[in-house]
Formats: sequence, C-alpha cells, structure tokens
Amino acid sequence: MKIKNICCIGAGYVGGPTMAVIAQKCPEINVTVVDINEERIKAWNDKDVENIPIYEPGLPEVVKEARDRNLFFSTNVDAAIDKADMIFISVNTPTKTYGIGKGMAADLKYIELCARQIARVSKTDKIVVEKSTLPVRTAEALKNILDNTGNGVNYQILSNPEFLAEGTAVDDLMDPDRVLIGGDIDTPAGKDAVEALVDVYAHWVPRERLLTTNVWSSELSKLTANAFLAQRVSSINAMSELCEKTGADVNEVSKAVGMDSRIGSKFLKSSVGFGGSCFQKDILNLVYISKSFGLNEVADYWEQVIIMNDHQKRRFAAKIVQTLFNTVSGKKIALLGWAFKKDTNDTRESAAIYVADYLLNEQAEIVVYDPKVKTEQVYADLDYLNSRSSEENRTRVKVVNTPYEATEGAHAVAVLTEWNEFKALDWQKVYDEMLKPAFLFDGRRLLEKETKKKIGFEFYAIGS
Repeated sequence: MKIKNICCIGAGYVGGPTMAVIAQKCPEINVTVVDINEERIKAWNDKDVENIPIYEPGLPEVVKEARDRNLFFSTNVDAAIDKADMIFISVNTPTKTYGIGKGMAADLKYIELCARQIARVSKTDKIVVEKSTLPVRTAEALKNILDNTGNGVNYQILSNPEFLAEGTAVDDLMDPDRVLIGGDIDTPAGKDAVEALVDVYAHWVPRERLLTTNVWSSELSKLTANAFLAQRVSSINAMSELCEKTGADVNEVSKAVGMDSRIGSKFLKSSVGFGGSCFQKDILNLVYISKSFGLNEVADYWEQVIIMNDHQKRRFAAKIVQTLFNTVSGKKIALLGWAFKKDTNDTRESAAIYVADYLLNEQAEIVVYDPKVKTEQVYADLDYLNSRSSEENRTRVKVVNTPYEATEGAHAVAVLTEWNEFKALDWQKVYDEMLKPAFLFDGRRLLEKETKKKIGFEFYAIGS
C-alpha cells in the first residue's frame, strides 16, 4: 500500500524531528504530529521557527520548509488518527516509579492509552508503528488491545526504533547508519506493512541501509545498542579513576585503546557520566527483563553499568568538596552547562542535576549557566529529586544569562556540558573575576591543564 497520511502521537524529542524530516523528504505524504500538550503544539506552530520547543541544529530549517505544506502540528488527536494510514506512537516511556518493576521496568501507561485511543477512533485498517523505546514483546500487548477493544478493523504492528543522538538528530535522520523495521514478516499482510514503511524511508535512505526483521528482534536491538554504548562510557570512566591513582592520563589511554580497529574510538571519552533519556532507562529495562526471565547474572552485568555511572557523578562532586578544603558551605560554585550534552536543550538524567544536588546537600550556593536550557527547567529538574523544598531550590540556585555572570565571584567553576562556547571563553577574564584561590573542575575534559596553569587556576579533571 502507498502511504498518503501519517499521524505521529507525541511531539517530543523523537516524534517532532523524525516527522519533520519525513515530511520534508516525502512531500506527497501529509504528516500530522499530535500531542495533548497545548503549549508544546503552540511552540511547534510559532511563526518564528527558532522558537520551536526542541533545540536541534538544522531542525528549524527543516520545519520551515515543510510546515503548513505537508507538516502539521495539532492537538486534535482523534481527527489525525481517523485520517491516517500509518500511526507512529512516540510518547514517553519513563522508568516506573511505582509497583512491580519500580525503578527498572518501563512505564507503558502512555502506550496503552495511545492504543486504546487508536482502537476507539479507527474505522479503517491502520499500520501502527512503535517509535518509542519499548520492552521486548510490547507489540504483542499493543495488538491484543487493538484487536479486542476496537471497531473490528485490521492492524499491523511495526517496530521502528530510533537511533538518534541528541545534538545530531537531524544529521542522524538525514544520513542514518541503518533504519530498522520489524514486523510480522511471516505473513503477506505483515510483509506489505513492512514494505509500506520501507517505501517511506526509501525516499532518501539507500535500500541497503533499510533492515527488516521480526518485530521482537527490532525491539530488543534498540535496548542492546544503547546498552553497548553506555557500557563503553562507564568502562572508560572506570579507568579514569584508576588513571588518577596510577598517574596515567585517561586521554592517552583512551586514544591508545580507540586506535584498535576491533574497538574503535567512539564513546571512549571520559566524563562526569552519561545522561539523557535513553541510556539509563534502556539499561534498567534490560535489567528488569533479564531478571523477569531469571537471568540474574545477565541482569547484574548490565546493572553495573548504571552503578559505575552513578559513582562517577558522586565522585566528581565529592572531588569539588575535597579540593575546596572539605567544605563548600556558603561557597559559590558556578556550573557551566545543564543540558546532558551539547547542542540540545534536553536535561533528562543530566549529570549536572546530580552534581548540583550533591553540592546543595553540602550547603553550597549554585549559579548555573546553559545557553539553551530555560530557568524553569533547571528548577523543575531539582524539584523532581525532592531533596529539598522548591522554595529552597529557588533561594540557593541562581540561573543567569552569561557564563561570565555565573563565574564572577565564584570559588570554583565546574564545566558539565561540552558546549563549544566554553572552549572559546576568555578564561583570563573568568579567573580575574573569581575569588582566589580559584579552582576549575572540567567534567567534560574540554580544557587543557596547561592553559589553566598559565592564568592561575588550580585545575581538576576526571582522570587527571
């Protein structure tokens, strides 16, 4: 079948950019992105495309070209479902905070709500595509809901996991390593549904990069890919601590290891820890699935990746306290960067949140600067931890508009997001306006120790 109308439920970090690129590359297909969050949809429809709610380099230009031509953003979910031939489900699947699987399993309540809404509205056959990261065999649950609570129409369930890195999402969509499409490839109807989605991506992705599998393999491949990447980060971070004890340089170790063609150089940069919505959530999901099948050794193996990541965040924060004479009470600590990585305004599981929380527990005064993260988001992230009252967070944490305002009068500066602008700062000016003695903690290893020595900083970096 030829797809003429696509609906995507969820206008977040995955749904918005993915649908914008599909609309740009497939001008004959109408793409409607729906969300019940009115403010988010309003932002996607803002006349100034620079105000769209997701910050990704290159995304405003894509949205500007396709919006109101064949790309639409709406809160009318029912109308978009009814019209669509193909429906992407791209809603949040956070880690459960209650009940069975608390702290590990994926919370699928939003997926179920989507399925029931699709079943209630649909009057014609639909292809339903899992775009959210989901546990293995979620497609089976989706199909049971759709087949048993709907209007007797036929559904085909596909898995099409995203492999996007925030900050490079548009490039990842335009030129993907692979596009994975899982479906019921053992039946004619399932094959037709898979081929329909293949045809959409084939507008711009070479056919050899379009991989088709059964739906279970597709679902598990996403979790596995993120687990492998996160494992590499935790592995080099574990070695960074050993480097400190032995006098080795973790950058030199990383370079030597990365030049081995069997290993490769990517995801071997020591840092204060990985963040983002995917790595931790997906690994915990993998741990929970393994435990549910009684594979305790497998679960323990992957859980150690999370343990190492949490340790690295605590270790970095503790190093700040230790260096400032074992007390930061009443001292001003400037945090440069709040997003979990550069070129995104996403703060989910950002290391900066946990470093700030640790320092606040030690009675520090925190000043934050990030070029893309809004003040309200910083406070919301701290409030979510529930470590102290919302009022106290707003009293003891200040969000400012320039890095120089953040560092002025500070006892220490911690670089926590690898924004390019931090490399270009006038560090002599920063040092001159700080309290002395001055300390710089580079959690992202952006800056050279020698440069800091020249202007008087005492310099500390993970693995230095």
